[in-house]
Amino acid sequence: MTRTPIRRRVAAVATTALLALGTGALSASPASAAPAGCPSGAACIYGGPDGSGGVTNQYWSRGVHKLYNQVGVHTVFNNQTDDWKFQLCRGSNGEDCDWTFYEGAWTDLDLTPFNSVIVSP
Repeated sequence: MTRTPIRRRVAAVATTALLALGTGALSASPASAAPAGCPSGAACIYGGPDGSGGVTNQYWSRGVHKLYNQVGVHTVFNNQTDDWKFQLCRGSNGEDCDWTFYEGAWTDLDLTPFNSVIVSP
């Protein structure tokens, strides 16, 4: 059995984490509880970070939706079902999409540069 030096193991874990974060794609994290208040089947934006401020935006229908007055850090939660995706886009008509949230994914994110969202299967 070959032993892997601790530095190599730490470097491998750090590289994997950096690559996962750098893609802008999020999937569900089983180690943390999802924010409350977002109905099953919807994608939601909360009024502040950590699920604070309650749900301010809910998205149920497929397509591009304009995003207005979302400045600063907010919780974004994709509580859709059947593997539907929720994307955040810098362009006002669904262009230049940086973040993709897969079913069950959520995070706190500065929404200032985003102007639209896309809901898609």
